[in-house]
Amino acid sequence: MKKVLIITYYWPPAGGPGVQRWLKFVKYLRDFNVEPIVYIPENPHYPIEDATLIAEVPKDITIYSQPLFEPYGLAKVLSSKKTKRISSGIIQTKNQSFFEKAMLWVRGNFFIPDARKYWIKPSVKYLSDIIAKEGIETIITTGPPHSVHLIGRQLKKDKGVTWLADFRDPWTSIGYHKELKLTKSSEKKHKELEYAVLNEADRILVTSATTKLEFEQITKQPISVITNGYDSDYENDADLDHNFTISHIGSLLTGRNPKNLWKVLSQIAAENAVFRGDLQLEFMGVVSQDVMDLMYRYELGPYIKMRGYGSHAEAQRRQQRSQLLLMIEIDSEETKGIIPGKLFEYMVAKRPILAVGPKNWEAGKIIERTVAGKVFDYDADAELKKTILNWYNDFKTGTITSESIHIEKYSRKALTQELSKLL
Repeated sequence: MKKVLIITYYWPPAGGPGVQRWLKFVKYLRDFNVEPIVYIPENPHYPIEDATLIAEVPKDITIYSQPLFEPYGLAKVLSSKKTKRISSGIIQTKNQSFFEKAMLWVRGNFFIPDARKYWIKPSVKYLSDIIAKEGIETIITTGPPHSVHLIGRQLKKDKGVTWLADFRDPWTSIGYHKELKLTKSSEKKHKELEYAVLNEADRILVTSATTKLEFEQITKQPISVITNGYDSDYENDADLDHNFTISHIGSLLTGRNPKNLWKVLSQIAAENAVFRGDLQLEFMGVVSQDVMDLMYRYELGPYIKMRGYGSHAEAQRRQQRSQLLLMIEIDSEETKGIIPGKLFEYMVAKRPILAVGPKNWEAGKIIERTVAGKVFDYDADAELKKTILNWYNDFKTGTITSESIHIEKYSRKALTQELSKLL
C-alpha cells in the first residue's frame, strides 16, 4: 500500500468547510490502496470548532503534530471578537475601526503569506525525520493557509519527494486578498511565492475549472480539478419544516449581499399576507453586519431566525428540513470560479437551491446541469420574483422538490478514487 503524507492546518476539531475536504479523502483513501499519514498543528487557532467531526477520523490512522506560534493568539488578548472575525475571513469593509485597519495591514504585510508562517521551519525539520522513518515518497499540502505549501516546497528541495499542492481556494486572486492593505513590495512577495509553489510542485490540484484556467497562465505543471463533494454514506431522513423556510448554511461574508433578493422577498411579503405568515429566513453561521443591515432595511427582520454555528450533522439536518436552500456569492470577476463546498450537500439533500452570484458562475453551471435549483445574477428582479412565487405555490401544495440528477460523481468516495489515480 502506497504511503502518502498529508500536511494540513485544518483538522478536527476544526469546524467549517476548510476541514471537510481532506478529512473525507483520508476517510476513503485506504479503499484505493493508499495509506494516508496526516501532519497537523498541535495547538491551532480555529475560529470555528466542531468536535463531532473527531468521530470521522479513522481510528488507527497515523497522525503527527507539532506546536506552532500564531500571532492571532496575541491579538486576541486585545480584541477577541474582531480577531476571530478576521481570522475566519469576515472582513468588514465599511466603518472599520483603527484596530481592524491595523490588524489587516499587519496581517497582509508582516505575515507573508499568512499568519501561520512560523509553522514552516519547525515543520520542515520535524517532517524530514518522519519522511525517512515512514518511507514516504509522496507528500500533499493543502491551502489556505498557503504557508502550508511552503512546507511542501522545502521538503521537496531537501528530501526529493513528489509533491502535490492542493488549492481549496485561489491565492492572490481570492476576494479578501485585496482587502489586506498590501504595499507594492508585499504584493510582489505574494506573487513570487505563488509562482514558486505553482512551478515547483509536481502536480497542482484545484477545486474548480476556473482556478485551473487561472493557474495555467502561471505554470506549465499538470493541474487537475477535483471538486468538493458530499459524503458517500449520506442519509436523508429529516422531516420538512412547516414554514416556507429559506435557509443559508455557512458564513455570509461581506459582499454576499444580493439587494434584489431581499427586495423581492420584501415585496412578496407586503403583497401577500399568507406568505408573510409562512416565510422564515434561517441563517446557520456567521452573517456580516452589512447583510443584516440591508435585510432589516427591507423590513425582513420579523422573518429572520439566527441559528448560529452548529455541528456538521446539525447543518445537514437543517439542509434536509428546509423548503429552499440559499447559496450566495460575491458579484465579482474574482469569484466566478468559487464553488462553495456546501453546494454538493445542498444537492444531495434534494431541496431546491436558490442561488445568486456573478455571471458565468461555475457553481451556477453545476446547479443548472444537475437540475438542482435556479441561478440568478445580482440584477435579477421579475424572474426571481416569479420563481420564488412558483416555489411557494409548490410548497402550499406539498410538491416542492429538487431533481438533483447525475450527482453521483460528486460523492466523496468517487472523488477519492479520482485522487488515488493521481497518486
